[in-house]
Amino acid sequence: MSYYPTTIEHKIGFDSVREQLAALCTSAIGRGCAAEMAFSTDFTTIREQLEQTAEMLRILGTDGGFPIGNIHDRRQLLQSLRVPGAFPAESELPGLRASLTAMADIASFFAKVREVDENTGHIRTPYPALDVLARDLFAFPAVAAAIDRIIDRHGEIKDNASAELADIRRSMAATAGSINSAMRRVIANAVREGYIEGDVTPSVRDGRLVIPVSPMYKRKISGIVHDESASGKTVFIEPAEVVEANNRLRELSIEERREIVRILIGLADTIRPDIDELLGGFDLLGLFDFIHAKAQFARSIEATMPHLTERPELEWYHACHPVLRQSLERQGKSIVPLDIRLDRDHRLLVISGPNAGGKSVTLKTVAIVQYMIQCGLLPPVHDNSHAGIFENIFLDIGDDQSIEDDLSTYSSHLRNMKYFLFKGNKRTLVLIDEFGGGTEPQIGGAIAQAVLKEFNKLGMWGVITTHYHNLKQFAEETNGLVNGSMLYDRHLMQPMFKLAIGQPGSSFAIEIARKTGLPESIIEDAREIVGSDYVNMDKYLLDIARDRRYWENKRSDIRLKEKRLEETLARYEEEMETLRGKRREIISEARDEAKRILDNSNATIERTIRDIRTAQADKEKTREARKRLAADREALQAQADNAAAHPLLDKKTPGKKKQTPKAAPKPMADRPLEPGDNVVLADGGGTVGTIESISGKNASVVFGQIRTTVKLDRLKRTIKKAPSGAKAGASYISSQTSDSSRERQLQFSHEIDVRGMRTDEAVQAVMYYIDDAIQFNASRVRILHGTGTGALRQYIRNYLDTVPGVARYHDEDVRFGGPGITVVEF
Repeated sequence: MSYYPTTIEHKIGFDSVREQLAALCTSAIGRGCAAEMAFSTDFTTIREQLEQTAEMLRILGTDGGFPIGNIHDRRQLLQSLRVPGAFPAESELPGLRASLTAMADIASFFAKVREVDENTGHIRTPYPALDVLARDLFAFPAVAAAIDRIIDRHGEIKDNASAELADIRRSMAATAGSINSAMRRVIANAVREGYIEGDVTPSVRDGRLVIPVSPMYKRKISGIVHDESASGKTVFIEPAEVVEANNRLRELSIEERREIVRILIGLADTIRPDIDELLGGFDLLGLFDFIHAKAQFARSIEATMPHLTERPELEWYHACHPVLRQSLERQGKSIVPLDIRLDRDHRLLVISGPNAGGKSVTLKTVAIVQYMIQCGLLPPVHDNSHAGIFENIFLDIGDDQSIEDDLSTYSSHLRNMKYFLFKGNKRTLVLIDEFGGGTEPQIGGAIAQAVLKEFNKLGMWGVITTHYHNLKQFAEETNGLVNGSMLYDRHLMQPMFKLAIGQPGSSFAIEIARKTGLPESIIEDAREIVGSDYVNMDKYLLDIARDRRYWENKRSDIRLKEKRLEETLARYEEEMETLRGKRREIISEARDEAKRILDNSNATIERTIRDIRTAQADKEKTREARKRLAADREALQAQADNAAAHPLLDKKTPGKKKQTPKAAPKPMADRPLEPGDNVVLADGGGTVGTIESISGKNASVVFGQIRTTVKLDRLKRTIKKAPSGAKAGASYISSQTSDSSRERQLQFSHEIDVRGMRTDEAVQAVMYYIDDAIQFNASRVRILHGTGTGALRQYIRNYLDTVPGVARYHDEDVRFGGPGITVVEF
């Protein structure tokens, strides 16, 4: 098993594919999988990787997509926790928790679609290849719960992570409050005495609160000097009034850290028994991330799953070079796809044609598509393509001359041929560009023919490009070889970049020389030098290529017309069947309407008879009753005529002789009711409504501007249109309100700044803000109102006293703003 040369990925452009896959991965573990992706010859492994990617591609095509989540590589952390007494850093816990959620989500995703046959125990799932991997993923609820108990959603240790920690933090808050009060008093006195400016705020030096003071007043404020500014114009003094409190706060901080370490050690003890399973879970997360990236890349290049066989096989339709395709799409161009077929009787394809006609691109396309398949990547081919597995892929393309190794261009080619002959076998794919080039044409062509003959003896497969006539002739006369040509448009004088297998191609040297503007005299001299036979042979090749292209175009046109004819016929048959279904539905409604008319007429007759009997055969009243009966009969007759006059009730169907439809669509009357259907009440209601939604045996129906819930068995479908506005209603307003609420929740900030506002404006803004905070379940917010005279602060706090959802409020810590900020807890 091998590929040659070692730089094959760079030569064929696969290094760009690897880089794109790494960029599509969301985790470092996935990117590691992309870096470790390697060429394989194991059929089972390749098939599993391709099936996994194909299944993931199907998942990406569904509405829900795949729950890849946030994956963080915490394998090193887990390894370190094997040692008793070790503990994780708080900063690493949110990533570990998010990864556990990703494991649970992926495991749940596949569990929902997995079914187990109770009789046989066999597992049925739409994603069997991925399900095998997902069965080894676990949710680890105990570990997740242990992490949730001690950290909040911001990754900080919770106050209630332990009773001791809660006591310590309460003491710290009380101490910090006393320090803040003392600092305010000291600052107020210093401002009053003129030692400091009025807008001075405390600073922190070495974890202790200090006041910035001018050196000339440093003796005026009793305390400890902790630091001075770089310019020497400011000294930082810790007032004597807060030294003891600061010492106590430092002691409490040390106790807090000691308690947090104890909590984290306990968490590590909980995690330690599951470390091996967790490490396996992280490996699977990285693998799913990589498969997800492969599916995304496959979707971007329209890759599919070909028919895969273990033996060498190459039958591709609409293959293309993925990197070239992306490059052309960025330029607004489209790639010309490649159709190529090699089999046991035609294993070696010799391609000829003009320069810049696409021979090298064809070679690289074959190389990268086969390399992608054997790296487990879906290839950019149609799904009716067939692909096999090769043991070796050998490539000779470009200039490998080396000054250090004393190799010329031709010497490097010969060295490659030697390697191919020594290592090649029946499961080798060899790809050679400009075979035999780089030396004197006659001997170069002879050596190339001899090497090609040996390749054929070894049973090797491959694609070879050349301009040599002897190789074209050899391919025409030798079993196992086949000629191919890159098509060229002689009228437009430009390459078509299409491969035609079966005939050799012309280099179009004379035509290209004439197009580039070479003097005609030189072209004629060249004709005479090579002789008429040589020129005529090229001409014959051109004629053959032209005729072949003509008949291929004819065949394509016929296939296109046949396809259009079949589609038109199928559409007509489907429309005919739809009309038949509507006709049956109209007849059914007409019968129901006739029954209603008959019932009404009977009621009218009975009422008339009753009136006559009541009038005791009074002639005048009898005459009036008969007039009413006649008027009712005429009205009923008009309704019956209208019901019978529908054009679809005409049984005569114009057109061709009736044909048997391929697939009759289900009549509307037979299918179950669905949202969007127009309905009437089955017990005689005439108002038409529209089904908005169905839940179980009940449906929500909109009649005009009224929405009501009705049992399904009381509804009957109708083709009558619902009144205008029936489908509107409160749902639109409700959805608008819901969307607005979601948008505000996404944009909600845990801090509001009302500095600079008038008191009434600020209080109103705070009212709306507190309402949103309670609605969105915020636990804690900050209101920035500034210090000033304190009036705005007092107005806001008076309002907060009236809000039932507010648990408490207090000044922010002096280090973060002090009395200029009110912290509200709910």
